Amino acid sequence: MRKFNVAGNCIPNMHYMVDISEKIDQIFLLVEDCSYFTINRGRQYGKTTTIGMLEKRLPDDYICASISFQYSEDEMFADEKGFCKGLLRRIYRALSLENTDEANLWLNENITDFAKLDLFLTERNRDKKVVLIIDESDEASNNNLFVRFLKMLRDKYLFRNAGKDYTFHSVILAGVYDIRNLKQKMILQGNYTPSLGESAMNSPWNIAVDFKIDMSFSAKEIETMLVDYEKDHGTGMNISEIANEIRFYTSGYPYLVSRICQFIETDLDKNWTIEGVQEAIKLILKEKSTLFDDMIKKIEENQALSDLIFDLTVGKIKYEYNVDDPVINFGLMFGFIAEEKNGLQMHNKIFEIRITNYFVSKTKRNWREQEIAQTPFNEIVKDGFFDMELCLTKFKQHYSEIYTEKHLKFLERDGKLIFLTYLKPLINGYGFYHFEPETRDYGRMDLVVDFLKQQFIIELKLWYGSSKHEDAYDQLANYLKSKNMECGYLLTYDFRKKRDPLLHETQWVNWKGKRIFDVILRVGEEDSD
Repeated sequence: MRKFNVAGNCIPNMHYMVDISEKIDQIFLLVEDCSYFTINRGRQYGKTTTIGMLEKRLPDDYICASISFQYSEDEMFADEKGFCKGLLRRIYRALSLENTDEANLWLNENITDFAKLDLFLTERNRDKKVVLIIDESDEASNNNLFVRFLKMLRDKYLFRNAGKDYTFHSVILAGVYDIRNLKQKMILQGNYTPSLGESAMNSPWNIAVDFKIDMSFSAKEIETMLVDYEKDHGTGMNISEIANEIRFYTSGYPYLVSRICQFIETDLDKNWTIEGVQEAIKLILKEKSTLFDDMIKKIEENQALSDLIFDLTVGKIKYEYNVDDPVINFGLMFGFIAEEKNGLQMHNKIFEIRITNYFVSKTKRNWREQEIAQTPFNEIVKDGFFDMELCLTKFKQHYSEIYTEKHLKFLERDGKLIFLTYLKPLINGYGFYHFEPETRDYGRMDLVVDFLKQQFIIELKLWYGSSKHEDAYDQLANYLKSKNMECGYLLTYDFRKKRDPLLHETQWVNWKGKRIFDVILRVGEEDSD
């Protein structure tokens, strides 16, 4: 019986898999066109599974040497001799299962340097379609040696195209780091110190064509996996509805898609409903995993990346993609963020929730001397019903008691985090929250809170005057209409010195047929005049 898999590559007769045959066909067209290219995606993005399926897609007249640098022995990257022998042995092992005669041709202990390897590759590729695939190509322990090898392949590629050499028909490098970033990786790991004026970027692979194939799963592609599962189990699930819900929270990130399905199958009694998907997400948000451990580590190690992701998750800053910004490119390379038509955003809502929770926890720890007097859960939640009006009212009360004018600088940047710090314990275990990136702009941000079967829309913004406040009513009312909801909440931070004494700080407002609970939080002392 097949199962869902999140560990290692997926095998069709053992695992439920998304049908990515169209993606494989697109990749094969690059191979058929003699292209050299890289497949760079974040951790657990299905690269190894994709490579395995591509191997099976290649016609019989192709020879596929698919190797990996993961767990490479140290002697392979000690010097040229070790590299040449290690490379050829790996190619031999890759070919030996399918073509022993061809595999034996790749064993040659006399190849001890790159000059000899150059000539050897010319002979082995003469009148043959040999495809070299290197998985985990960024795991080479001596990147300088590997870069020299790539330069050799680049030169042979150029000579081949000029009719002066033979070389691999196609070369595919797969990993997280782009080959251009190998030196940057070494610098970040402390394994290399560039000389004065030396670039942190490598350019040994300028012959490579752009790999523009979207490896995330669409809702229709997720459906293909659920159809296979339904044939075996007959749960009666609404396949299209479940696929769209999974896509909504994961943006098609392969690991997250499979992990949600795995949790529903093994931990949630095959609850293939919208509620089941959300329960699976709650489990993902709590679990330790290599994917999230690596993400937090990168954020902790890189302050510029941390600031960018803070702004994208709980801040009020909107970024456009800039091809020359190394911090943005770093976040894109690891799959933490994505470039969308409305600007940069976190790759998916699960990442956003997880990272927001990280910032909430960090803020609470850093400000423990200003501990918020937490409202008891049973005051806000009764019989499974979450009273958001009471939650906001209590938060305003605690907020006003604790934070004063001396905290203004902190609050202007982290005020939203203070609210989330207050909210999170109240919904923890029963729900979660996420921000709507399509409504994010410089002055507002919509927070969506799911609690059991309830959903709340809370707009968080700063005070910019009465007319802007009415604009906020308009925006929230229109957003509620798009969500077919009747009631919303507006939480505004007011840092003004001069205030209107007649302005209500807590009230229900009827606006364009919608009911809005309006809460204004004021910090600091008013001017005496």
